[in-house]
Amino acid sequence: MELTILMPCLNEAETIEFCVREAKGYLEASGTDGEVLVADNGSDDGSQAMAEALGARVVHVDRKGYGAALSAGIKEARGRFVIMGDSDGSYDFAHLDPFLARLRGGAELVMGNRFLGGIEKTAMPPLHRYLGNPVLSGVGRLFFRTPIGDFHCGLRGFSRSAILGLHLDTSGMEFASEMVVKAALVGLRIDEVPTTLRPDGRSRPPHLRSWPDGWKHLKFLMTYAPHWLFYYPGLVILGFGALLFFPLLVGPVKIAGATLDTGALILASALVLIGFQMMCFYGIARLFAVRFGLLPTSARFERLRAIVSVDIACLTGAVFLLFGVAAALGATLWWAGQGWGDLQPGTIARPTAFAVVASSLGLQLITTGFLCALLNQRIDRDAR
Repeated sequence: MELTILMPCLNEAETIEFCVREAKGYLEASGTDGEVLVADNGSDDGSQAMAEALGARVVHVDRKGYGAALSAGIKEARGRFVIMGDSDGSYDFAHLDPFLARLRGGAELVMGNRFLGGIEKTAMPPLHRYLGNPVLSGVGRLFFRTPIGDFHCGLRGFSRSAILGLHLDTSGMEFASEMVVKAALVGLRIDEVPTTLRPDGRSRPPHLRSWPDGWKHLKFLMTYAPHWLFYYPGLVILGFGALLFFPLLVGPVKIAGATLDTGALILASALVLIGFQMMCFYGIARLFAVRFGLLPTSARFERLRAIVSVDIACLTGAVFLLFGVAAALGATLWWAGQGWGDLQPGTIARPTAFAVVASSLGLQLITTGFLCALLNQRIDRDAR
C-alpha cells in the first residue's frame, strides 16, 4: 500500500464524515492505493462508527493527547507514505497531489504552508496568524536552520519509516514541533508545499489552547537547542562581564561622564560567574542529550569531547583556584601589614572580587569536568 491518510479524532461527529469522504474521494480520483485511518482518542459522540461506516479504518488510542493519537496512528498505518491532517474540516484532503509528488520524489517530510496557500477568513485566529505561528516558526528556523515557514501546519506528509525512526514521544500539541525539529536534527530531506486552511466545521471551541500550547511549543524548541538556551547567552554574558571586570580590577572606570567603581565590580563579577556557569550547563546538556539520544552527535562535538578531559578540567580549575587563594592570601597579608585597621571598600573590594571569581571558576571547572567525565563514560559504554 502506498498511502495512508491519517486523521486524529476526538469527538468530531460534526466533521468526520466530511473529512473521510473527501480523503477517500482523493484516493479514488487519483488512483492511489491507500487507506483512510482514524486514530480515535476516546470519542464518546459516535465519531468512530461514522468513520467506519464510510470505509475508514479506526484505531483506538487510550493514551490521551494529539501527539499520542498521531503516534499510534503512524505505527498502525499500512501505507509507505502517510499524510496526516486534522479531522475538523479545516484541511483540504481533496488536493494532496503536491504532497504525494514530493514524497515520491524522495522527500522524507513534506510540510504544508498555510501562509503561502491561503488562509480563509476566520480560519485562523488573529493571535495565531500574526503572532503565535510567525514567532514560533521564526524561532524554529533560527534554532534548527530549516527553511520551513509554517512549523505548525497540521497537514503534512512523510515517509512512515523515516518518521518512526525519529522515536517521537510527546503526547500533546508540541508533537507538531517535535516532528520537524527531530527531522531537521537528523538531516531528513524536508520540503514545503502551499496548502489552504478553511474554517473548521465544529460548533464547539477547538482543542488547541493558545497560551498553554504555545508555551509547550516554545519550551520544546528551547529544550532541543541548548546552544541557544545556554551557550550563546552565556557567551554574551561572560564577555560583557569580563569587559567590565578586568578594567575595574585596576581602579574606577569613567564611561560617558559616569564613574563605575565597586558596585559595577560586584555586578561584573556576577556576570562572569553566571555566563561561565551557563556555558558549563551547555556542555553538560549536550553530553546528556547525546547520551540519551535526544540530540545527534557531530564530528566537531566528538573532537571536542575527545580533547576535553577531567584531567584538563582539574588542572585548569586548580590554576584558577591557586590564583584565587593567592589573591586572598595577599590581601590578608596586606591588611595585616596595615595593623588590621579599617579598610576602604574601594581598596579591599578589588582583590576580594578577583579571589572570589577565580576560586569560583576553578571549582566550577573541576566539578563540571567530573560530571562530564561520568556522562562520557556512559556514552562510551553505549558505543561498545
